[in-house]
Amino acid sequence: MSLAFDKNVYGKLLAEYQPQVITSESEYERMLADVEKLMGCKNRSPEQTALLQILVRLIEEYENKNYSMGESSPHEILQHLIEAREIKQSDLVVIIGSEEVVSEILNGKRAITKAQAKALGEFFHVSPELFI
Repeated sequence: MSLAFDKNVYGKLLAEYQPQVITSESEYERMLADVEKLMGCKNRSPEQTALLQILVRLIEEYENKNYSMGESSPHEILQHLIEAREIKQSDLVVIIGSEEVVSEILNGKRAITKAQAKALGEFFHVSPELFI
């Protein structure tokens, strides 16, 4: 059963969140918090999902311009994201496999699969291509 998209509800969400191109670190932090809030909604509406997609794109654009990672390997990028978001290695077990698999990936002993890259991209709100 798909829910109908309500333009009035969507308009109210846009007015509440006021998505715009990110121009400062404080705006970036605020938008990250907004994304976390929307990601936490268990029964996210179609309107919330549309807003979430816009916010993620704005964040990706800002990160690409301001946090260029150069020629880092996928496991280095993953390590950086873990440190930047202050999460634990164990938090990735449910996303990419056992503790052993997570450890091997972070140590560069195992490649990240396409499915794992997709899951990591969704978790960190970045392009899965960073992990391939």
